Amino acid sequence: MSGKPFYHVKKRTLLAIAGCVWLIAGFNVARLGVLSYMNIEVTFVNILISLAVLCAFGLMFYKMSMKHTRRIKGYAEPTRPFWNFLDLKAYCIMAFMMGGGIWLRYSGLVPEVFIAVFYTGLGCALAGAGVLFWIMFIRYNSAAETV
Repeated sequence: MSGKPFYHVKKRTLLAIAGCVWLIAGFNVARLGVLSYMNIEVTFVNILISLAVLCAFGLMFYKMSMKHTRRIKGYAEPTRPFWNFLDLKAYCIMAFMMGGGIWLRYSGLVPEVFIAVFYTGLGCALAGAGVLFWIMFIRYNSAAETV
C-alpha cells in the first residue's frame, strides 16, 4: 500500500469495517428495545410484532448489505478510504434514521411498548446485517487483491 494515504484500506477491510459498524449499531438499538421490554408487560403479540419487524428490516438490510458488498468488490482500485464502506446515500439514510429514532424516543409521541417491539426487531436486523458483512469479509478472495 505504499504511495497510498494512510486512511486507505483494502476492499476486504471495508467489509470488516461495515460489519463492525452494523453490529455495534444493531447491538445498541436492540439493547434499547430490550430495556424497554423490561418496563412493559411482555405478551406473545409483542414478541410476534418484534419478529415481524426483524423479518421486514432483515430483508431490507440483507439487500442493502449485498448491494454494498458488490459496490465494494467492484471498486477498480485495490484500496479505498475507510469511510467508503457506505456510499453517500447510505450515510444520509443512516443520519436520518438515527436522528429520527433519537427524536422519537425523547419526544414521548410513542408508547414504551412501541420502542420495545420496534427497536428490538430493528436492532436484531441491523446486527444481522453486520454478521452478513463479516461473512462476506471471511469469504472474500483476498488473493484477488493485488496491492
